[in-house]
Amino acid sequence: MTSPPFPPWPEVPPSCGAVLLRPVRDDDAAMARELSTDPYVVSIGTLTPSADDAEALAWVRRQQQRYVDNAGFSFTIAESATGTAVGHCGLWLKELSAGRASAGYAVTPAARGKGHATAALVALVGFAWTIEELHRIALYIEPWNIGSIRTAERAGFAAEGMLRSYQVIGGVRRDMLLYAAVRP
Repeated sequence: MTSPPFPPWPEVPPSCGAVLLRPVRDDDAAMARELSTDPYVVSIGTLTPSADDAEALAWVRRQQQRYVDNAGFSFTIAESATGTAVGHCGLWLKELSAGRASAGYAVTPAARGKGHATAALVALVGFAWTIEELHRIALYIEPWNIGSIRTAERAGFAAEGMLRSYQVIGGVRRDMLLYAAVRP
């Protein structure tokens, strides 16, 4: 099976409600530093705990490289009205040739509880469906993470089941709930 050509970057930033998804910029290092204060965020990604300026900028540069490496789309979640960076989300396309992708999202502690994660996920899915080859987007959520479960459900994802002992997080093998959205 030949891989489809990698999709182009969106000409118009995906948006929903009070947020838009834009390319990750160097000045997003401040947002990355805030994300790095959340022990869970750092346990599931490549962000250093309590990142200093250099570590936060290194994380930003890794996010900027994701598209270049054909890994997927790494976006900063920004408030539409102010442009303030409030989080990060990504659409990961390593299984694009099979019509599948996975997604992830994180919102800074100060911006939580305002619907930004849900709006970002809705915008991300709207963009995902512009990719002709894509038919399914998966989310992997730990069973205790009620906030993320609610975000997924509000964004139209459906629970499909439990993946037992699926992923190592913080050095411990964890169960993950599988949520998915399929092309309408």
